Amino acid sequence: MHAVPSRILDPIRSQFLALLPVREDRHPLGCHNPRISDALVFDRLVQVLVFGCGYERVADHLCSATTLRRRRDEWIATGVMETLRLLVLASYDRMIGLELGHLSADGCITKAPSGGECAGKIPADRAKLGMKRSQLTDRHGIPLVTDPAPANTRDHTLLPATLDRFAALEAALGPLPADPRLSLDAGYDYSMVRQDLDTRRITGKIARLGPKTPIQAGGRWVVERTNSWMNNFGKLRRCTERRRASVEFFIALASVIITVRCLIRRAWTCYRWDTRPRSPRIR
Repeated sequence: MHAVPSRILDPIRSQFLALLPVREDRHPLGCHNPRISDALVFDRLVQVLVFGCGYERVADHLCSATTLRRRRDEWIATGVMETLRLLVLASYDRMIGLELGHLSADGCITKAPSGGECAGKIPADRAKLGMKRSQLTDRHGIPLVTDPAPANTRDHTLLPATLDRFAALEAALGPLPADPRLSLDAGYDYSMVRQDLDTRRITGKIARLGPKTPIQAGGRWVVERTNSWMNNFGKLRRCTERRRASVEFFIALASVIITVRCLIRRAWTCYRWDTRPRSPRIR
């Protein structure tokens, strides 16, 4: 059983391998054990992300757990996964169009039993260790920014850093809307949040503290759906990575898979191509 359908994984793998820098063989004698294929390692890391298992569980005689960790760290150092994420976002914007005039943001808490740089005590779960993701999406739930933090961090304190990363997307996506709308829940109903949004020229639609507001109000349901998509990946639902760089690596990979899946589904009604699936539903 494939961790990700081939019509999604194949183009992602091809583009990822094309972005890898050319590796020089610096062995003094020119003889050493053959390097394991980058494509094989990439597929194993996708399995780690989807199933949430340890590296030893997907390792075998073809690729060891040490190779997976070493190659992961090598790709983190080059920043190739973040480059791929920005490239996929730009492709979606060019083919379908990102609706950045209406944004949604929210936080999502998941388990982090191994601790680490992005782990903190969960206030509502007997102080067990957890991780919080500050998620920002466009109008249709495409993940734009996903910022990890300890679970005991307040949502409204993570919003400035999330919006800073959104402003940095201008280099990859081109000019951003001048006055976007941002839908937020009652966890962001603070004066400092409103002042920060006014400074950034963002119109905030924030639910008030106290009265119950339906999730459908203000378009906040799309970011909740994106959080659910993210939680479908076992590595993010129960994160066992201790370093922030490793967490961001798997978050970027999950964002790439989600964006490509949404791209294929929406392009199904707009384009025709030779390998176009019979149904927009990706199985």
